[in-house]
Amino acid sequence: MASSPTSYESTAEFLIDEFQRSYHIRPAIFRAPGRVNLVGEHTDYNDGFVMPAAIGFYTWIAASTRTDRTLHVRSEEFREAIDLSLDTLDGPPRKHWSDFVRGVAAVLQSKGVPLAGANLIIQGQVPMGAGLSSSASLEVATGLALLGTSHADVPPLDLVKIAQRAEHEYVGTRCGIMDQFIAVFASAGHALMLDCRSLESQSLLIPDDARLVICNSMVKHELASGEYNRRRAECEAGVKVFQRGTPGVQALRDVGLADLEKHKMELTDVVYRRCRHVISENQRVLDAADALRNSNLGRFGQLMYESHRSLQFDYEVSSTELDLLVEIASSCDGVYGSRMTGGGFGGCTITLVRSHSVEAFRQKITQAYREKTGITSDLYVCSAAQGAGMWR
Repeated sequence: MASSPTSYESTAEFLIDEFQRSYHIRPAIFRAPGRVNLVGEHTDYNDGFVMPAAIGFYTWIAASTRTDRTLHVRSEEFREAIDLSLDTLDGPPRKHWSDFVRGVAAVLQSKGVPLAGANLIIQGQVPMGAGLSSSASLEVATGLALLGTSHADVPPLDLVKIAQRAEHEYVGTRCGIMDQFIAVFASAGHALMLDCRSLESQSLLIPDDARLVICNSMVKHELASGEYNRRRAECEAGVKVFQRGTPGVQALRDVGLADLEKHKMELTDVVYRRCRHVISENQRVLDAADALRNSNLGRFGQLMYESHRSLQFDYEVSSTELDLLVEIASSCDGVYGSRMTGGGFGGCTITLVRSHSVEAFRQKITQAYREKTGITSDLYVCSAAQGAGMWR
């Protein structure tokens, strides 16, 4: 189950006790959430639309100021502590969890933010390796903690861009901006529609009668990284064709289905299907936003299923396990819709379920998936959560 307010209190109290035992001072507590993307997959790097929601799993950081130029950082998950000097943060990725902290500190200083040394204890609740954005959660929480201990401030959108740049340059992952954006700007009970070109966003209320159920397939296929890069290249190949015939095309965001059909004979079958997914997926996000505005969860769920089929057959980033989870979900009472979420080739599905049907859904999908695969799926039941901030 997702964390409840009681467990949030327990996490904060645990961190305060640990911190006081170690440093003999009461810390400030900061946190930032993970996320799930409800619809709009592989559209972000095509300047398109996405619709994530924060989930009730957070990265928590207890922090206090030091008098020297050292960041003493302890991870409760990795049971490890490391010292980072604020004067020697530069360098390539070290393939260590501390790269996220080092990167955020380095980018903040490059922006002219005068950082003080700090003691930090990190407690992560976001499941790692499940595609729920534990990395952006850690980056944003680190940024808030370092700003708080240094009595400094940056605008929220700047914090988003700082966290993204930290991951690009110090972790080595060329991520889009969605994960950091939702970690900062999420509102409890709401999804967020984000225009990845303009960075304009709109919060959309998710009706109280719905729960977000994340089903972890517990499988991640090794080809994911190479295939992700291949998909980007295929989209770029399509854009080059459209640019020859349609002025003003910068990305697939600028192309409609009519344009796609007009140029179909100039595209390979694979590139045509990749473009069809992105173009139709962008429209699905816009249609899903209309559905939420009208509290039409039936229509929203239909769009989730359409998204999954497009990811399965046109973009070809699903997997046998993800398809099975969606198939089982579609047979369960109280389910509005289901789809894979994240980059694909394993990871998680997201299912929109009526509140009163959650327990029956949990039992059926867990049993059916285990019977078919021999794998016990982790399930996370969530409501859309609040974005990053200081804990009281």
